[in-house]
Amino acid sequence: MPAVFLKDRSLLFVSGAEAQSFLQNLITTDIAALEADEARPGALLTPQGKILFDFMIWRDGEGYTIETDAGQRDGLLKRLTMYKLRAAVALAPSTEEGVTVSWGEDADGAWGSQSARDSQGVRDSRFDKAGVTLIRRPGKHGDGAEALYDALRISHGVVTSGSDFALQDAFPHDVLMDFNGGLSFRKGCYVGQEVVSRMQHRGTARRRVVTVSAATVLPETGTEITAGGKPVGTLGSVEGGNGLAIVRIDRAGAAMAAGTPLLAGDTPVTLVLPAWSGLVFPTSGDEASA
Repeated sequence: MPAVFLKDRSLLFVSGAEAQSFLQNLITTDIAALEADEARPGALLTPQGKILFDFMIWRDGEGYTIETDAGQRDGLLKRLTMYKLRAAVALAPSTEEGVTVSWGEDADGAWGSQSARDSQGVRDSRFDKAGVTLIRRPGKHGDGAEALYDALRISHGVVTSGSDFALQDAFPHDVLMDFNGGLSFRKGCYVGQEVVSRMQHRGTARRRVVTVSAATVLPETGTEITAGGKPVGTLGSVEGGNGLAIVRIDRAGAAMAAGTPLLAGDTPVTLVLPAWSGLVFPTSGDEASA
């Protein structure tokens, strides 16, 4: 499988004596638990617990690299600077733009031949959960079509903001951060922590990522998914007859149990929860976890 350059990704560096404590008390990821060769998803939340910025984060020497959408980087940098106050932390954008992702034989070969530091590559924990070795490397190291990466994301239920959900509109649970390593319930307080902890302990999360498939080409991103004329969710990333969506799994589960067709616009669709999440569609108020 070719390596794919994602040109719309940007990087910033967080360093300094208090970098770890600064981030640990601010973002959703338990960065103290980060392994040296691992990239984990993370988010900076609003006080109401919704995702304000989303990103990948990994150790970089004595500091950390944050990879985010190019359109988010300046806003994220500004927000982190606001929280920094007098902390012994340095924040700096990278001059290198874009990130290359590789998987399959390309990733296995690169990983087996040199260390993560030498290759400047880190394993994406979201794909690890799905049994796929995917390496992220700053800069351009391949020329594969970005649609190949999107197809991989879609098949394994890995979402991206913008295409699959709007910032300030989704909770971390909605995008499966409680299962993919991006959300900690043990490390203590951070912005929005009380809200997401309450959702976790009360089991109130009902919007979840699903993979969507159809016998024909799916309609465009943003198309409403319905059951019996009632909204269930919204279609996100689409590649041919496959896509992603965030749906109310209680409503979708009830519709499937009753034999009610699910439609994306006018197109009949099938919804499946990512196997790595361990979630199942609830029916009649059943719990949504396996």
